[in-house]
Amino acid sequence: MSVETDLNDLLQDVAAGNRDALRAIYSRQSTRLFGIAMAILRDRVAAADVLQESFLRIWTRAAQFDAARGDATYWMSAIVRYAALDVARSRGREIPTDDPGLGDTMVEPEAFEALASSEENRRLHDCLAKLPDANREGIVMAFVHGLSHPEIALKLDQPLGTVKSWIRRGLLSLRECLS
Repeated sequence: MSVETDLNDLLQDVAAGNRDALRAIYSRQSTRLFGIAMAILRDRVAAADVLQESFLRIWTRAAQFDAARGDATYWMSAIVRYAALDVARSRGREIPTDDPGLGDTMVEPEAFEALASSEENRRLHDCLAKLPDANREGIVMAFVHGLSHPEIALKLDQPLGTVKSWIRRGLLSLRECLS
């Protein structure tokens, strides 16, 4: 039984109200999902809140999951990603300041370290490494940093259609590599 099949079965159990299945999903996926929220928000407290809210959504929406439409990990990742983006949007835009003590600082959450040691992450990392730079960069900007396609196009100084094509082709290649 593959990891995805196992997660699909667990989500069906969650849809039936099985709390132990939700605990099993949490123990297997919480580190990875926290990493997604952390990458978008760069705030441990907010990321933890998003993770909690996301697992409530997984609990209440498990019946909506359809394995024929995609993998369980992608479905749960999307829930976390959209929840984190909602929080980021609700915070509004950052106001530039001349204070050098304020600003973006690199955050190295333990969640990424735990994720880096997982077999699933190694496979994803290997598949990402095989992608052309443009495809990989677009995917990372969209799914890790939470940028929209227009924001990526602006940042890369490329036409929007080109960026969308890079991301789509990259995702198709990733799907093929991971299956």
